Amino acid sequence: MKIALAQLNPLVGDLSGNAELIFAACQKASTKNANFLLTPELSLWGYPPRDLLLNSRLFDLQTKILDTIAQKLYLENLNIGVFIGIAELIHDTQLPNLFNSMVFVENNSWKVVARKQLLPSYDVFDEKRYFRPSEDISTLTLKIDHTNWDLGLTICEDLWVEDSLQNYRTAGPDPIKELESHPIDLLINFSASPFSQNKSSIREALAIKAAKRLNCPVIYLNQIGGNDELIFDGSSFIINSNSEVALRMPLCHESIAYWEFKQSTFTTNSSLCNQKEELFEALTLGVRDYARKCGFSSAIIGLSGGIDSALVTTIATAALGPEAVLAVLMPSPWSSDHSVKDALELAKRLGIKTHTIAIKELMKTFDSALKVPLSRPLEGIAAENLQSRIRGTILMALANQQGHLLLSTGNKSELAVGYCTLYGDMNGGLSVIGDLYKTCVFDLCRWIDSDEAGSSRSDCNLPISGALIGNEIINKAPSAELRPNQMDTDSLPDYAILDPILQALIEDKCSPEGLIKSGQDEALVKQIETLIKKAEFKRRQAPPLLKVSNQAFGSGWRVPIAAK
Repeated sequence: MKIALAQLNPLVGDLSGNAELIFAACQKASTKNANFLLTPELSLWGYPPRDLLLNSRLFDLQTKILDTIAQKLYLENLNIGVFIGIAELIHDTQLPNLFNSMVFVENNSWKVVARKQLLPSYDVFDEKRYFRPSEDISTLTLKIDHTNWDLGLTICEDLWVEDSLQNYRTAGPDPIKELESHPIDLLINFSASPFSQNKSSIREALAIKAAKRLNCPVIYLNQIGGNDELIFDGSSFIINSNSEVALRMPLCHESIAYWEFKQSTFTTNSSLCNQKEELFEALTLGVRDYARKCGFSSAIIGLSGGIDSALVTTIATAALGPEAVLAVLMPSPWSSDHSVKDALELAKRLGIKTHTIAIKELMKTFDSALKVPLSRPLEGIAAENLQSRIRGTILMALANQQGHLLLSTGNKSELAVGYCTLYGDMNGGLSVIGDLYKTCVFDLCRWIDSDEAGSSRSDCNLPISGALIGNEIINKAPSAELRPNQMDTDSLPDYAILDPILQALIEDKCSPEGLIKSGQDEALVKQIETLIKKAEFKRRQAPPLLKVSNQAFGSGWRVPIAAK
């Protein structure tokens, strides 16, 4: 039995286009004599389709597409079956009225063969809004070359049932336990699992546990691609009958792999990428796909000479190519000469275009216009924020006129405590590093400049030798340069102190009381907690950000603005 695994990158809602991707994979797999092809969860729709699932006309289209694929497989004599992820309509009067299902298409026909049992409704997931859980396990017997093969079929969350390996699991049955009383030759998990740091190792541990419980190999097939805030990294794999990794597919790349069941004892020599490489490749894919799927061919960035904008510019160049990235320098009277110099030298190393627009005269014009209604000159934070808003207006005007995607450069530490300006540095169509704490930004930049990043830099057509970010930027004390000699530490604790507290409060859900008992300074913890609460209204108006942690300030963060 030869199986093809298609790690596909669908466009959400493009059923016709996704069907073309699937059929092209079928044609390719057929030339390799594969018996059947696997595609990811909801592969016909792309994941997550969200409220597109409420569009009734798409279900008529879905039926026509499945009929067409079945017919084309027959007419072209491809002699291959294909598993396709669909949204299955339930014909009754109850809501939700859909199953998250897999169909098997072959011989001019198709049928539903699996329905998802565990529906995640935590963090970014909201499947119970759309789907009903299946009450039954899914098995399928395929006859190949006069041999019957019994397959166990699970969909994404159905594999996540090990309390010892997870922080929490979706309430409901244990599909793996239910399959223990139904002997199978192979377990398949069709997934659309978003990237987050350290997730690859957890997935493999879950599959190894399932392989041991069921005494059979496990195929884990995952979607790839950026869909809005979510990045799907692929990283599909096979666990053989010895509970070893027999095959591992590439991170963040669309591909097809092949596996013969008789090779189930073979072990691959490939290993998981290191965390910095995973993060860099995921962010690069997220920017590339967000731009492509939203119809942008170029990006514009405000380049200040600071580390945040340097990292975003480097990621954008890796994602889109240097010819598609425009950096705009907007020095004020408080901008240091070395910041301008550092920004220009970074742009030169990356090979991107720059424009320099000094904002000194614009600041004077605004000051003059506001002096009358205020009865005095603008001052303090309002004056400092005005610089950011002037820059944001310039960037939006250029993006609007020239059709660029404006990339926001704020980090998670700033978003958390409100150290950012609405209608200023928060302007943009996508926040690239809005889920990276400032200390993580420094770590990733150091990795990019290290020899370890050579392979990733080469893959993205970045210069492979020498520093990209540069020590001048990395070693610079963080500053927004909004007034003479201003530093971030004038308003905030050092990021090495701030970030662990933020992570504990935001991601680990620690209580302030618990942090204080653990030895953290009480006044500091309460100050940070207050800043997080006060900044909620800002975050609600921020651009979508690329999620790379277990808790990002995106669709999975649902904190009220007006609340005690």
